[in-house]
Amino acid sequence: MATCWLLASLLLLASAAESVVTGRPAGCQARCGDVDIPYPFGIGPKCSRGEGFEIACNTRNGNGDLVPTLAAAANGSIHVQSLSVEQVPEVKVMLPVAYKCYDSGDNVTKRFYGEVDLNNNGVFRISDSRNMFVVIGCNTLSYTQNGNSGGSNSHYSGLFYTGCVSYCNDSRSAQDGRCAGVGCCHVDISPGLTDNVVSFGPWTRGFQVDFSPCDYSFLVDKNEYEFRSADLKMDLNRTMPVWLDWAIRDSITCPPLEVQEKKPPGYACVSDNSECVNSTNGPGYYCKCKQGYEGNPYDKDHGCIDINECTVSNKTKYPCYGHCNNIPGDYECHCRVGYQSSGEGPKKQECSSKFPLAARLALGICLGFSFLIVAVLITLMMHQKRKMNEYFKKNGGSVLQKVDNVKIFSKDELKKITKNNSDVLGQGGFGKVFKGTLEDNTTVAVKTSIEVNEARKDDFTNEVIIQSQMMHNNIIKLLGCCLEVDVPMLVYEFAAKGNLQDILHGDANIPLPLGLRLDIAIESAEGLRYMHSSTSRTIRHGDVKPANILLTDKFIPKISDFGTSKLLTVDKDFTMFVVGSMGYIDPVFHKTGHLTQKSDVYSFGVVLLELICRKPTIYGENCSLIIEFQNAYDQENSGRIMFDKEIANEEDILILEQIGRLALECLKEKVEERPDMKEVAERLVVLRRSRKCGQGNYSPSPQHYEEISIEGSPKHFGAGNTASSSATHSAPATPLS
Repeated sequence: MATCWLLASLLLLASAAESVVTGRPAGCQARCGDVDIPYPFGIGPKCSRGEGFEIACNTRNGNGDLVPTLAAAANGSIHVQSLSVEQVPEVKVMLPVAYKCYDSGDNVTKRFYGEVDLNNNGVFRISDSRNMFVVIGCNTLSYTQNGNSGGSNSHYSGLFYTGCVSYCNDSRSAQDGRCAGVGCCHVDISPGLTDNVVSFGPWTRGFQVDFSPCDYSFLVDKNEYEFRSADLKMDLNRTMPVWLDWAIRDSITCPPLEVQEKKPPGYACVSDNSECVNSTNGPGYYCKCKQGYEGNPYDKDHGCIDINECTVSNKTKYPCYGHCNNIPGDYECHCRVGYQSSGEGPKKQECSSKFPLAARLALGICLGFSFLIVAVLITLMMHQKRKMNEYFKKNGGSVLQKVDNVKIFSKDELKKITKNNSDVLGQGGFGKVFKGTLEDNTTVAVKTSIEVNEARKDDFTNEVIIQSQMMHNNIIKLLGCCLEVDVPMLVYEFAAKGNLQDILHGDANIPLPLGLRLDIAIESAEGLRYMHSSTSRTIRHGDVKPANILLTDKFIPKISDFGTSKLLTVDKDFTMFVVGSMGYIDPVFHKTGHLTQKSDVYSFGVVLLELICRKPTIYGENCSLIIEFQNAYDQENSGRIMFDKEIANEEDILILEQIGRLALECLKEKVEERPDMKEVAERLVVLRRSRKCGQGNYSPSPQHYEEISIEGSPKHFGAGNTASSSATHSAPATPLS
């Protein structure tokens, strides 16, 4: 049997030998545009291994640059983006999208089934591991029908079938990023596919032509396509990136080892130190360099070359804790003179010094004298360890160590991060806030939390869990916590500008143009809106105020300090203890203990007044900002007298008036008359847009607020949580009867 296999392999290889060279001939072009063309591929019939491996370089893109195409394709229009011959044999190409379009009478107006003849010579297969089949449309069935079934007795006309159905009720059904059957569906494909032909199901769909005029289907790299509802009206000339597997198809599998060693004519793995690997997608084989070598295994003269594992660039991949010596296909590692290795050797662990007898005796004596000291130190360390374990338990470690988004720092790690608390940022509500640096040089703020006892353990763990769920650009990010100390420490991202309270009312008197104040208001509102509506459970902040709005170096606001936040369910909207800051706390919450999202809206209304008036809630001789501002509107129907002179110019006065009226709506006594945070954010966005367009007198209707979409926050990421240095009065915890 082995003799027959050897003879068959030799015959197959010999039959292909006449037209096969063993490397790129001199003078052949090695690059087309910005794509390298490694052998066995080549530009021109005499520069490649043979038919199927030829690349054409006579096509230009829209910028006039040359792009390579598969010469084996019948239409010559398949653009090649990359070719790989090392490790994994792959070609990345751009393939067209198939489509079928209709008019309102359900008549087909245009059609293209994606026919691409890319495989005249059988070299390529469509990669099943890297690609997927995507169908887009409403009431759309599409599937691939690939290959001849090979006989009249077959139940099917093709060898491979795969496809899916997408549907939608109306233009709003499909959602960006979702491809699970509504407007879009996708499936894995089978190995062995050789072309891109698809079929569309005969479903009635003419009533949808206004928002989905065509059905589409295509193969695409799994990592390079994400559905967008706009794709329901896709450009008919669009192409998608697709990976092709290729192999040497001269024989079904690798020839026997005795044939490989002789490297007969026609055998592709011609480079010394190369080896043959059976193809996993279709018949044939491909070549790769042996362990310790790298390069092109298909090139005899410039193929697999030895890797010098001892170079600095290879030190991480090929470690050596002693003297490194490169050898063909490998490397040797020996301990330096005076050192020795044990266990797994110097390739995996450091060498230790060889002690002479006198040194060992001296060391033994020293160790003997030091035993008691060491024993005492160990006892102290064990005591400290037990104490840290007790703190860890007391501070809710058993619960918090299961929270995915929060890193638990050890006490030693925290000391290293803060350099033993050497850089103090300020004084928080429960203690000092320190500046720190993580191992990746990220600047952080380390803040003392509440002192935790059995009664407060649930409150503390609840606060940490709440903050770990907050994934938004305008909410301060909790990076981790340390629980091995008496009072737990929280590690936050760093906000370089401090808090809004100090910016507005501090001694620095930092200029704040109206545009920047609007940005701060909008993005702060977006953070609160996210808390209210974009998480799996309802979250109320409960202590919204300028001191709890931090600012990055780019003035990006970050909502912080969730110490009084409540994680509430529908049946738990009340608290027996009211905690908040005087001047900002919702009167309804203060009287009843009923904390709702509208409580945060009330507090945010006060923040809006401070932004446009640049006055604290209590100013002058016991003047109340809320009362004085309301009186101004009651008497003059205008807040002009209260506005900050820095921004109260004639071009912006109407914008300021509308912000003031919005703030008063947030401060209404009746909870149901207050807007929610989504509406607040939308109305502020409209005001910013109208100001940028020079339409300060623009007064949008409520319907307009419902029709707009919120502008995304700027893609800046600040760092950290600094403590407020301002003194904000807090309402005492008031038991409710």
